[in-house]
Amino acid sequence: MFGISLPQSFLQMNTIFISILIEALPFVTLGVLISGIIQIFVTEEMIAKIMPKNKILAVIFASFLGILFPSCECGIVPIVSRLVSKGVPISAGIAFMLTAPIINPVVLFATFIAFGSDWKMPLYRAIGAIVVSVVVGNLIAFKYKGSPFKEHVHHHHHHSHETTFWKKIWQTLDHAVEEFFSMGKYLVIGSLIAAAVQTYIKTSTLVSIGQGQASSSIVMMALSFILSLCSEADAFIASSFRTTFSTGSLLAFLVFGPMVDIKNLMMMLATFKKKLVFMIVSSVFVVVFVYSLLF
Repeated sequence: MFGISLPQSFLQMNTIFISILIEALPFVTLGVLISGIIQIFVTEEMIAKIMPKNKILAVIFASFLGILFPSCECGIVPIVSRLVSKGVPISAGIAFMLTAPIINPVVLFATFIAFGSDWKMPLYRAIGAIVVSVVVGNLIAFKYKGSPFKEHVHHHHHHSHETTFWKKIWQTLDHAVEEFFSMGKYLVIGSLIAAAVQTYIKTSTLVSIGQGQASSSIVMMALSFILSLCSEADAFIASSFRTTFSTGSLLAFLVFGPMVDIKNLMMMLATFKKKLVFMIVSSVFVVVFVYSLLF
């Protein structure tokens, strides 16, 4: 090829990048389609009606609700703010926000495939998510007072109820395509960074960080925050670090990332009061960190 030779390391990076991308794409596609369908056909009123009245029960119930409402973390904040405006307690709304992107069946299946068809990781990941959301949700239920919303958040109801079935189908597809591209961007950037880290940072350096329990968890949590991946894709990136990083730190990556990352944090700050966001982020960090040390 015109005598231009690319450095070996670049080709290696490219290979890692493409393999992460190709593995993750089908799950991302499935994820956006399902979340598009749910967004159109399931109303927040339905959820508000079935929410238990008891504080603690509401949090536990909301933590498991995500199994039925697979949603990527990209679109979860607006869903939560609509739920809360329809009368779901903020503590339950937050519990739903934390677990939904993780205990979503598409995501757990993606995690299963990414880790070589092993049920251990998806199981630990789901348990971790539920532990975090029950602790954080109850903390908010008993400690957070006042309105959760920033003053100027107005709730617009985009869809009128007269829409025809076909219009709904169109909205679903429209929503899915839009979400696919916004997620696709992050997936590409995230895969590139992960591939670059693995190619250009010496394995010995990675291994020495990756074996220290506390340091590896913090590094992986920071990485999941920066990469801002979609939860349908992040398991493929985590599994690419399998050889160098401990199980606990990979779990920290897989539980923390969908709960708190750059784009999620921006959305939370735009919607909720700073005090509430600070409470969520700091408590999630602590609980995930402690959880990751158990492995």
